[in-house]
Amino acid sequence: MDIFERRLQNYGPIGKWAEKADGYFMFPKLEGEISNRMIFRGKEKLVWSLNNYLGLANHPEVRQTDAEATAKYGLAYPMGARMMSGQTEYHQQLENELAAFVQKEASYLLNFGYQGMVSIIDSLIDRKDVVVYDSESHACIIDGLRMHLGKRFVFQHNDIGSFEKQLKHAQHVAEQTGGGILVISEGVFGMAGDLGKIDKIAGLKKKYNFRLLVDDAHGFGTMGATGIGTGEAQGVQDQIDVYFSTFAKSMAGIGAFVASDKNIISYLQHNMRSQIYAKSLPMPLVLGSLKRLELLKTQPQLREKLWTIVNALQHKLRENDFNLGRTESPVTPVFLNGGIPEAAQLTYELREKYNVFCSIVAYPVVPKDVLMLRLIPTAVHTLDDVEETVNAFIAVRNNLQSGKYDKKFFPDISMIQ
Repeated sequence: MDIFERRLQNYGPIGKWAEKADGYFMFPKLEGEISNRMIFRGKEKLVWSLNNYLGLANHPEVRQTDAEATAKYGLAYPMGARMMSGQTEYHQQLENELAAFVQKEASYLLNFGYQGMVSIIDSLIDRKDVVVYDSESHACIIDGLRMHLGKRFVFQHNDIGSFEKQLKHAQHVAEQTGGGILVISEGVFGMAGDLGKIDKIAGLKKKYNFRLLVDDAHGFGTMGATGIGTGEAQGVQDQIDVYFSTFAKSMAGIGAFVASDKNIISYLQHNMRSQIYAKSLPMPLVLGSLKRLELLKTQPQLREKLWTIVNALQHKLRENDFNLGRTESPVTPVFLNGGIPEAAQLTYELREKYNVFCSIVAYPVVPKDVLMLRLIPTAVHTLDDVEETVNAFIAVRNNLQSGKYDKKFFPDISMIQ
């Protein structure tokens, strides 16, 4: 069968809803200034779907730096890959400041977080090495592991007993192949919001002699006394061998970085194909990231405001008997029972009747008959936003439980005004 024909016969578990959902539930267009309230389909909505944790996206100093850097350098400079013609003093300055902040010897800038993690895994290990990873690892980790030609073992999410069992398997294989062991976890798991048990994992390093890679995309800037991340929060930042984060969350920008020992970063610089063969990060993004990092370090009140909103939102939801699962971070999932048609109707009512815009997650990301409304509190939200949102959630939950939402009906997006 023709490749195209075969693909068009099966759009996949998400794609099969494309005709009914695109433009509203999937690929929605949020317009206006990035903030707690934005425009969706011509009307203002209270938005909880942006990873703008510290509110830096439209911070006046950030906007000024972005504008001045773009005016001075344009988006083309520097041309070429870092190794060939795309190196600048500002790229190095950002790397040095990031390394110092996360308490590592060196760091390396990456163009994108997703691409970066795939390439880190590909560069660090070969067919002799064995990987042990958490079952709820982000897709970028899973895609990186798909490229791995050696053995890999998955442990049950945050289950240290399961983790050690898989470590024993990995140790046995590594002894046969002459390879090493790489353990991968996340600092903050981006869907459920719980923290990886980095401290417990690190406690087994001496016994099993492995290296630890942590994806802390949602922890960098939000977790720990100074915002270093989950390692700082758990007192084991020094036990993380390879620390990774993206600029797409707390930094409200584009790019990412990896930090480790100086010699390991040097190795990655000379072996990460995604960076060797890709154009250097444009200068405005580098200078903008320097400003964002400065504010992250010097304005702790941004992180304090974030946590004020997080604590108020999560307390108020729990007070009203909403199930937030196991979150320990700003990521705030609200779990309800129902299928995709009910999820669509509930989300439609939240947006059109209560003007609350949040992300809806359904199967296959969560189990069948489970709905997850995912809220991301930020430093630009207010306590009034919290009150308004919880009241809306109470109303739609009552409708869901009373059977108002048809289990088979999916709203016709083309009819929405």
